[in-house]
Amino acid sequence: MTLPQPPAPQLTTCYRHPVREAGRRCTRCGKPACEECLVRADIGSQCLDCAKASRPTGRERARYWSARQPLLVTYSLMAVNIAVFVWMVVSDPNNLGMGGSITQEQADLALSDYVVVQTPNRIELIDVTDQWYRLVSSGFLHYGLIHLAFNMFLLFQLGHLLEPSIGRVRFGLLYLAAVLGGSAGALILQPDGLHGGASGAVFGLLGAAAVIMIQKGINPLSTGVGSIIMINLFITFSLRDQISVGGHVGGLIAGAAAGWFISAPRTRRLPDWVTYAAPIAVAVAAVVVSYFVTKSSDAAQFPGL
Repeated sequence: MTLPQPPAPQLTTCYRHPVREAGRRCTRCGKPACEECLVRADIGSQCLDCAKASRPTGRERARYWSARQPLLVTYSLMAVNIAVFVWMVVSDPNNLGMGGSITQEQADLALSDYVVVQTPNRIELIDVTDQWYRLVSSGFLHYGLIHLAFNMFLLFQLGHLLEPSIGRVRFGLLYLAAVLGGSAGALILQPDGLHGGASGAVFGLLGAAAVIMIQKGINPLSTGVGSIIMINLFITFSLRDQISVGGHVGGLIAGAAAGWFISAPRTRRLPDWVTYAAPIAVAVAAVVVSYFVTKSSDAAQFPGL
């Protein structure tokens, strides 16, 4: 008696290469595929079509990249400060060192109420009421490499401390409020000075870090933040003829005010929108103060206005 023979196994071919035998199937859709048409996946292998379909879109990849950059705003601010300084040095190598006469590039970005600035090219009467951009541009101007390096070091350290904890948008708004607060303070206390540097913004970050620590029950004076504030305030008032006292103090006050409300909702159950509105309000208040300070100064110097 002859036993029936089992049916011959049917060979499957690759869905992309019909002449090739398929060794395996896609673990996602089940299509047979040759080794060339399979891509290793987290579980099993996928065909080329499934592998392409599972790739994130450009927007998703950008979002994933952004999520892996906890200090994106900090690094961006540092890049802008460094880029401005490099541009200044390329334009005039005298910008590399501190001291000496004011260069044209420094005069174009610095902040001052009515003051005569003599540059190699011309004598200029700076009036902030005609050039409001100086309230911000002065925060990215540095008088020499040491000035830049010191401010960027503190920005790097404070960015590590604050940006991951309060978020990028709040950190960026806090920095802006501190820059404008420093400009307002400079115009109040030293209207005839020629102000520049990220020191006001850095002082603002220090002030914000201090009040956030206080709200968390931490004494800032027992930490490095408190020590840095006290040391820098001592240096500021000791060298007040060479340092923007108003810029440092104004930035410190603005940063502390904004930082208090940024951290307050976690302890006082305030609406979350307050954390965004507070630094904006501080920035607007600083601009308003700068406006009235310059207008009163105009009236004092030019009674006919």
